[in-house]
Amino acid sequence: QVQPVESGGGLVHAGGSLRLSCTASGDSFSTYRIGWFRQAPGKEREFVAESGAESVWDDYATYYADAVKGRFTISRDNAKNTVYLQMNSLKPDDTASYYCAARHPATQPTVESSFVYWGQGTKVTVSS
Repeated sequence: QVQPVESGGGLVHAGGSLRLSCTASGDSFSTYRIGWFRQAPGKEREFVAESGAESVWDDYATYYADAVKGRFTISRDNAKNTVYLQMNSLKPDDTASYYCAARHPATQPTVESSFVYWGQGTKVTVSS
């Protein structure tokens, strides 16, 4: 079991950058795939990005939503039990609460229902 905790949100001007962190307790962290999701006010939560895991079940593929490809990069440091989401060229449409979540590699990628452990979220506001 892992318990993710997000940090790094804040207010940034359009075109700026932020790096979000997802740190989790538990010595099995590296075996879980970690995903980032976001939810804008009045909208449903949507997939953003997903990283691979150190597991015999995993191919270590990374996934990105079309809306963030080329601007966001997901990476992980298992020694620190942390996954990062580097967000560049931010747009006002990126304004949302960002959540990280963990899933077992054998479940379906990018699908919200596959992720079983969720953080509380961190808010990102991009001003125009």
